[in-house]
Amino acid sequence: MLETIDKILESASGFLWGYVLIFALLGTHLYLTFLLRVPQRHLLTGLRLYFSGKGEGQISQFSSLMVSLAANVGTGNIVGVAVAVTSGGPGAVFWCMLTGVLGMATRYAESLLAIRYRERDAQGNLIGGPMYAIEKGLKCKWLAVVFAAVTSIAAFGIGNLTQANAVSQVLASSSLGVPTWVTGLVMVVLVGAVLLGGLQGISRVCTALVPTMAVVYIVGCVALLVSNASFVWPAVCHIVDSAFNPQAAAGGFIGSTIMLAMQQGVRRGLFSNEAGLGSSPIVSAPSQTPNTVQHALVASTGPFWDTVFICSLTGITLVTCIMAHSHIDTTDGELLTYVSFATLGSFGSWMLTISLAAFVVSTVLGWSYFGERALEYLGGRRLIYPYRVLWIIVVYLGCTIPKSSIVWNFADLANGLMALPNLICMVGLSGVLVAETRKYLWENRLFEVDKTLLTEKKEENSEKINF
Repeated sequence: MLETIDKILESASGFLWGYVLIFALLGTHLYLTFLLRVPQRHLLTGLRLYFSGKGEGQISQFSSLMVSLAANVGTGNIVGVAVAVTSGGPGAVFWCMLTGVLGMATRYAESLLAIRYRERDAQGNLIGGPMYAIEKGLKCKWLAVVFAAVTSIAAFGIGNLTQANAVSQVLASSSLGVPTWVTGLVMVVLVGAVLLGGLQGISRVCTALVPTMAVVYIVGCVALLVSNASFVWPAVCHIVDSAFNPQAAAGGFIGSTIMLAMQQGVRRGLFSNEAGLGSSPIVSAPSQTPNTVQHALVASTGPFWDTVFICSLTGITLVTCIMAHSHIDTTDGELLTYVSFATLGSFGSWMLTISLAAFVVSTVLGWSYFGERALEYLGGRRLIYPYRVLWIIVVYLGCTIPKSSIVWNFADLANGLMALPNLICMVGLSGVLVAETRKYLWENRLFEVDKTLLTEKKEENSEKINF
């Protein structure tokens, strides 16, 4: 039964990610990059604005970014990149990085629209995301419903099953030999405890966890690069060469074509930074910002940290280790990173285990919020409590499910189905993007307060959920 389901998911995902989404995603990235006059060049401005946002909202701009990064920085950066290397060859790392660079423009655009079309719910909380932009901006309710429905389901793939499955497999294969059911129970307790605090609880945990876990992981990668210093530059050259030339199987790498490298790189790039997916803008909506553009610039730095920096660092580290250690098995992408870190001995194994566990917990928390907001759009707050209960149950199942390829194929398919409505939204609202960008960025009015962003409470008959 599992084999049949796996094949169906793999076929559907392969079709969607064949040419359709690769060119739709990269095309939108390029279109928005030129339309908005290369917003990537304002990276330093975005960094300086981390702690300067003032205005109505539930969380600061920095906390919003941390929740977004918490959801983005996860197994996609560790396991996803390794899967891309084993499936598409070293060239996939280049395409993954390029997706991150171009994706900064898309993240800018989708976050701007999330702020522009946000509204208040019945309790006075600011809510928003692509579903609200599609409904209020494009005037296309049915497409908004499609996006919200797919998002509430996709959250279980990209933000739950894949994360839990990855950490349980690594812990079980490590020197600790932790049974998957034990990992599942620990994850259930941790996630359940934080979810009781809602967005404020999630933001507090993520704001503390994300910078710490990133530093620990980066230190581990740097240690590997230093220990294999003579192979670093050859690895970088091999990555670039493989991105534009077909590669025969050699030196521990599988053979790959240019299209396969591009396909795997773009797919894992989206899985990693989610630019164009439409998930991160959901947490942009409640951020404290004076206008749409200021937070959009802050949000656009997300793909830089997540993909351009961390994913590229992972990819270069993995290719370096493969070239330096001929015994490394490149057939199992899900364990490739762990095997590479293990070349440092118990220090490396422990460092990766701690990093991955922290990455997974933060990602599961971030995505739980995305799924809740999508479900709230569909049926009101009365659905949130049952959703949280189901979410926690699926965390345990993700840790114990034996067929991990089903998890990844489901996540890839769900990602693609989420991206399409969001890409349509951004292209359809190009005029709004240009007008807002011209007013606040091109005319240098980044600190001007836009009072039209605040809306009245949305009438709703559903009860407020209290714990």
